[in-house]
Amino acid sequence: MQAVIVYESVYGNTRTIAEAIAEGVRESRPDATVSCLPVAEAGPDVTRTADLLVIGGPTHVYGMTTGPSRRMARLAATMAEGDEQAAHASGPEVGPGLRTWFHSLPNTEPGTHAAAFDTRADMLMSGGAAHGIARRLAHHHYDLVADPEGFIVEGTEGPLRTGERERAVAWGAGLTRRPHPPSGTSYGPGPGGS
Repeated sequence: MQAVIVYESVYGNTRTIAEAIAEGVRESRPDATVSCLPVAEAGPDVTRTADLLVIGGPTHVYGMTTGPSRRMARLAATMAEGDEQAAHASGPEVGPGLRTWFHSLPNTEPGTHAAAFDTRADMLMSGGAAHGIARRLAHHHYDLVADPEGFIVEGTEGPLRTGERERAVAWGAGLTRRPHPPSGTSYGPGPGGS
């Protein structure tokens, strides 16, 4: 089994969850080859070989990140590190986000499994990115093996809520035990498509 976990992360929380999911897949399937990559390193050649593709990103403005939301988050992260002058001099560098990345994701053959996750604040109406990720995976003909999952971050920048990393390990392990999509759930292209 070839599992590929692709993530977008600004503050490091989503990367931590992605690595925990990879750990869970390895624990559940010791024979699996597992790759855990930031979105900038996950080209079509990497995703094309996956039997299980797991995609995750942070929640910004109720959903998946956008170019402006990533720039604002990078600026806030740079300023939090105490380098306010550098942040304003050249602006924080912002790599590709999942929205753009999905445009280069090739369609797959039915039977290729996938799952979606996000990191999000535990606030009323904070939204989540995982459902948008799941819709895009379905649009590319991936069979979702689990409902989209959200992992809680305390505040805007983190840290992760106590126990979320362990929950991500368990969720990752469970992905290899789910041969069929969740019942009664449709994540078709919907509004916004891919």
